[in-house]
Amino acid sequence: MKVACVGGGPASLYFSILMKRVDPAHDITVYERNPAGSTYGWGVTYWDELFGYLHDVDPESARAISATSARWDSWVVHLQDRATVTIGHGDKGFGISRRRLLAILTERAESLGVRVEFEHEIADEDEVADADLVVAGDGVNSVLRERHAEHFGTEVVTGRNPYVWLGTTKVLDSFTFAFVETAHGWIWCYGYPYSEEHSTFIVECAPDTWRGLGFDTANEADCLGQLEKLFVEVLDGHPLIGRSPAEARTQDGGAHWLHFRTLTNQTWHRGNLVLLGDSAHTTHYSIGAGTALALGDAAFLVDALHGDTQLDSALATYDKERIPTIRPSQRAARRSARWYENVPRYVDRPPREMISLLNQRHSGVLPHVPPRLYYRAGQAADALAGLSARLFRRR
Repeated sequence: MKVACVGGGPASLYFSILMKRVDPAHDITVYERNPAGSTYGWGVTYWDELFGYLHDVDPESARAISATSARWDSWVVHLQDRATVTIGHGDKGFGISRRRLLAILTERAESLGVRVEFEHEIADEDEVADADLVVAGDGVNSVLRERHAEHFGTEVVTGRNPYVWLGTTKVLDSFTFAFVETAHGWIWCYGYPYSEEHSTFIVECAPDTWRGLGFDTANEADCLGQLEKLFVEVLDGHPLIGRSPAEARTQDGGAHWLHFRTLTNQTWHRGNLVLLGDSAHTTHYSIGAGTALALGDAAFLVDALHGDTQLDSALATYDKERIPTIRPSQRAARRSARWYENVPRYVDRPPREMISLLNQRHSGVLPHVPPRLYYRAGQAADALAGLSARLFRRR
């Protein structure tokens, strides 16, 4: 099969790796419009379960990813001067530089015979008309998908809260949350290590807080300086890092605040064009599932293509099997985003209660029940489960 992958992100690269592992005769080219080593974001997360899967399907790339990943097995929650709580976590978490992840996957793909062409933009399927299959892995702003948005049933819902994706030289020990109250409302961060030198640092707040703190008009330097003061307890004197000067100039010097866009599509294929990763779906960053879902898409598509000799029915199988499997993650992401859009409802609760509600932010019931009642019901359920376990052991 001759395959053109449009977009050089994790989904396209991993798809090309798995396709070549199954059948080296496939003729695969990955087209990336940006130069090599050019990417957005800082670190990305993944978890124990994903690492085990990666090791099973391609041990070589999994070993390289593991060797350059930071690890944690706990959360730390800072509630300003009220409490700092460390919570053990059952699953081990990992962070890796997005740039490093792409370099590992690119090197592995090329070693298997995949051609990776940087600074080569594909804006129309006609430019790769000789391909048997065109994989649109060109992200949330996919040009190929937008040309047929009506067919795909594309819907985009824009989140209410502004957020900014930053880096820091503070190497955090754990996945870290911090909530800070200001005169204009609450502001909070999520942070996690991704190398021996850096951590990702995402800051979010309500629109009124964002405007009240002047972030709607502040330049990059002033914005970072103010955030460093607000989160001094977490940063411990380390600076926050924004965009490069060249990137900042293209945005009039302002900090790069965004509103998260949740993207869904009713179908993921049209003719020989198929969607992959963020081109097909997005999930709010607060659940840390984007990379895992993109790599999962790649695996499902490869399985479908090699389980059926007919392209149309293989792509239909991909739709039928993959779309339902990501719905739980999509629901969890929507609920998590809404929890943060309603932080004042939870953040003033006693620390233990507030942290429990933070951990339960994926619940579909929580938004409809008074937080205190939800927490007490959970405590009662845990106590009952503990009693039942003790009685069972005695018997």
